[in-house]
Formats: sequence, C-alpha cells, structure tokens
Amino acid sequence: QVQLAESGGGSAQAGGSLRLSCAVSGYTYSSYCLGWFRQAPGKEREEVAAIDDKGATRYSDSVKGRFTLSKDDAENILYLQMDSLSPEDTAMYYCAEAYYSCAISHSSADFGYWGKGTLVTISS
Repeated sequence: QVQLAESGGGSAQAGGSLRLSCAVSGYTYSSYCLGWFRQAPGKEREEVAAIDDKGATRYSDSVKGRFTLSKDDAENILYLQMDSLSPEDTAMYYCAEAYYSCAISHSSADFGYWGKGTLVTISS
C-alpha cells in the first residue's frame, strides 16, 4: 500500500516562494508517475505537475516557469518548489501516485493513491 504525506504548506505573500514536500512510503512501482494536484475552493482539482521514474516532468500552463518539481530517490521525497507565487495559487495541494505511467495518466481519476493535502495561502 502506497502512502503519501505532504508538508510545507503555509502562508506567503505574492511574489514569494514555498517548497512543498511529499514523503512516499510503501510499495512503489518501478515505473511510476507522481504528481502534484491542487484544488481551490469552488474549483475542480487540477494537475499542477508530474514526474515519472525517468525524471521526465510536465507542468500545467498556469505554473510553467514558476514551479519546479524534483524527486529525491534515495529518500523517496517529492518536492515542489513554488516561486513567484500569486493569490491564484491559493489552494489545497495534494501529491498522488498514478496507477500507470505518466504518458497515460492525465486526470485525477488516473491517480489512485493520495496524500491528505497541505494548504497554501497567498496574500496580495
């Protein structure tokens, strides 16, 4: 059973930075896809970024150039460095692992294992 635990959320001012962490434990497939999602009040959950076992990453257009995804394979920790934050980034952030590869995992329904989330609040 895969378990994911997010940390690092909090409050920041617009233009600031935060780094989220996701500790991954339990069985992880050798070919995996790990992602960060966010959900703002009244909005659908959306993928922010994802990374596969080969280190290939993808980002949503709304965060491209501002957020950086990385993974420490030795410690099994997924990081999301968030820079140039804006109030529009305010949301609950979740990390998740997909059932299959990133190539065929594009919606939240494709991700079967989820953390409980960490709240990010950005003030103007």
